[in-house]
Amino acid sequence: MTAVNDARTPDLSWLDDVTMSDLERNPYATYERLRAEAPLAYVPVLGSYVASTEEVCREVATSAAFEAVITPAGGRTFGHPAIIGVNGDVHADLRGMVEPALQPVEVDRYVEDLVRPIARRYLESFENDGRAELVAQYCEPVSVRSLGDLLGLRDVESDVLRDWFAKLNRSFTNAAMTESGEFANPEGFVEGDRAKAEIQAVVDPLIDHWITHPDDSAISHWLHDGMPPGRTRDREYIYPTVYVYLLGAMQEPGHGIASTLVGLFGEPEQMERVVDDPALIPRAVSEGMRWTSPIWSATARISTRPVTVAGVDLPAGTPVILSYGSANHDDDRYAAPTRFDIDRPPLPHLAFGAGNHACAGIYYANHVMRIALEELLEAIPNLERDTSSDVEFWGWGFRGPTTLHTVWEV
Repeated sequence: MTAVNDARTPDLSWLDDVTMSDLERNPYATYERLRAEAPLAYVPVLGSYVASTEEVCREVATSAAFEAVITPAGGRTFGHPAIIGVNGDVHADLRGMVEPALQPVEVDRYVEDLVRPIARRYLESFENDGRAELVAQYCEPVSVRSLGDLLGLRDVESDVLRDWFAKLNRSFTNAAMTESGEFANPEGFVEGDRAKAEIQAVVDPLIDHWITHPDDSAISHWLHDGMPPGRTRDREYIYPTVYVYLLGAMQEPGHGIASTLVGLFGEPEQMERVVDDPALIPRAVSEGMRWTSPIWSATARISTRPVTVAGVDLPAGTPVILSYGSANHDDDRYAAPTRFDIDRPPLPHLAFGAGNHACAGIYYANHVMRIALEELLEAIPNLERDTSSDVEFWGWGFRGPTTLHTVWEV
């Protein structure tokens, strides 16, 4: 795909050497250069244009010249109609289906009673041990258990939910494309397909039950709400959005909690202030989500007509990947963006997206992260990172620490 640029277009041939492995290990170097040289650029390994600055991401996300589209790997993983990749009446119906349980007044009704006992239960399993790997033992389990119970998957073990989102994650971000527009690694979708088969084997009987015996679980509401009496939405219609939830919505709070902790560990004075004053936790969470955005580069838009963005002429039908994790490190927007700083002026960030496809669960996710950190730091105020183990982050579409080893005096 070729765009018409003016004579000032920089030489971007270096992008030919960028690999998916580069992006998954550490996308920041590539995107820092993109922000400086070409805020909107075609990245061959992704087979798509990429928006890398705050200004361009926000422009594309909110422009009437663009509508939502799912990335090729995302579409291969979730199927259609996934809520993140549809428009018009279908998008309105799916948003109307999921949003009631995520409205602030509704979240306020249930979130404390849902999340706090879950956090306490996981803490009790290790708080007297003096050490823990918090990603696997706390951050991810609290996230998946809270949402799993909200969805109605109370009998699905947390480790199974974690396994599902990990497999769907790797499938969704298996984004490398060949020059001919084919998937470079088609085998990379196999484990995602297996996860979906496992999900359907568990959820199908629940749907059978909810069709005739609706309850207060979210998926039961998805089936029934807004439908004529005696009718429900087809399971094939809601499954792609179930997969969206089991990946993006399950991993986002867990990785947000972990990234916030890593940021605080790197700024001991800020950690001490947060421990002493839990009212600072929401500010720390907001900075953690900006610093390492869990949904780093997983959403896209497609132009509905010829349009010029950042000096690049795009024909109608051109997809653009929105790299929100890069936008949240934009030097033109944030001073010293690589530093974790809870005293940063409260500028809006893009960790939850923008426009009419911004994340529907912003309020819910922020409260899950807040409660989890409140419980953790109250129970273990002397929590420290185990410096004998490095912290490694992974992911380009979705990003977070793979492990977080911690110690404390009991």
